[in-house]
Amino acid sequence: MTPVALALGSNLGDRERTLAGALEALASSIAGLRVSTFHETDPVGVGEQPRFLNAAAAGRTPLSALDLLDRFFELERQYGRTRPHPGAPRTLDLDLILYGAQVIEEPDIQIPHLRFRDRLFVLQPLAEIAADWVDPVTGQTVGALLQLLQPGGSQD
Repeated sequence: MTPVALALGSNLGDRERTLAGALEALASSIAGLRVSTFHETDPVGVGEQPRFLNAAAAGRTPLSALDLLDRFFELERQYGRTRPHPGAPRTLDLDLILYGAQVIEEPDIQIPHLRFRDRLFVLQPLAEIAADWVDPVTGQTVGALLQLLQPGGSQD
């Protein structure tokens, strides 16, 4: 069983119901699922869109990283996500943030997630449930990464 952390987001439809339903469905693939509170956030880097509802979850999975991503894509499709263009509004977005202490750099998968260190909407909810988890690339905890992004955070 590998510890995993994921980020969830939605900015179309009944966002809260979608996130709750996706989390319920993920419980069969991720044991001991711990979930942050839901955070309403402004869209970042995707143009003019409705606000997002974001959360993070962590647990342990017997699935490989690729199999877990396949499960994420399957759930996104079940909740009506389409990908007409990069950054399009979405009913459900699931991102694999951390997969144990592994660093995976392949064409179909990048773990840790490439941009999670720069995203308050990922780090804030993730720090609620896994502040002490270590980013295997930087060696910093999720809590320390969050402090760096918050106003007054130090880059030392």
